[in-house]
Amino acid sequence: MQHSPLKISIKGLRVFAHHGVFEFERVNGQDFFIDASVWLDGKAAAANDDLAKTVNYGELANALVANAKANPVDLVETLATRLLELVMGFGGGAETGIVKKAKITVHKPQAPIDHEFSDISVTVRAKRK
Repeated sequence: MQHSPLKISIKGLRVFAHHGVFEFERVNGQDFFIDASVWLDGKAAAANDDLAKTVNYGELANALVANAKANPVDLVETLATRLLELVMGFGGGAETGIVKKAKITVHKPQAPIDHEFSDISVTVRAKRK
């Protein structure tokens, strides 16, 4: 039987951080929400019931939160790209890691916009060659 890649997702991971173009965003901070999906070959993990052969989603969540809180940036685009690079390096590094494909969406629901809206988000994707 041929297996398609396994997908692991974390949705709505809340992070209080100080990203933004405006000084008040940097000073006051705000909630950001991260959606992360990773695709990997999960056959070995499933066959052996072995956490070491998959992505530990607890460790992934911890890494995403720590990275998102560190080093404030102006743009959500920059933050999303930085988180994507982190995820692609999970489980062995950027070149040999077990993550084959990833998608990150960063939501900024409190973005300083003069209009009523429910969310602003940026989505980035990567795929290993």
